[in-house]
Amino acid sequence: MEIIRTIAQIGIIILFYLTGEFIVSVTGIIIPGSIIGLVILWLALYFKILNVKYIQNGASIMLAFLTLFFIPSTVGVINYPELLTLSGGLFVLAVIMSTIFALVITGKISKFIERKECKMKEEENIAASTANSIHHK
Repeated sequence: MEIIRTIAQIGIIILFYLTGEFIVSVTGIIIPGSIIGLVILWLALYFKILNVKYIQNGASIMLAFLTLFFIPSTVGVINYPELLTLSGGLFVLAVIMSTIFALVITGKISKFIERKECKMKEEENIAASTANSIHHK
């Protein structure tokens, strides 16, 4: 039963991707459909239209296999030997630097969100314990 639930969750994520692709095909905007779908998914989660538990396991499975999605692009580099020249080296350096930048920013944002969630839970616990102490008196 867990496998069916996980497949359904991956299906929900794919629906957001397909929605983004549809929007791009209808409007002709230059932003990739996958990015549009990701933004729509984020908005659905942010405004609590979609509960994270409906996609959590499916997203975890997809993230676990994320490195497999990079194999075709890595193999594709073989078709472009000019990437092994100086300009290719600079390109690779730019990719590495932008990746590091993205990881640092993502880490800082995740840390900020985690601290905010911990603070909210702590405040809820304090409020609950205060309510319990008032109730027991």
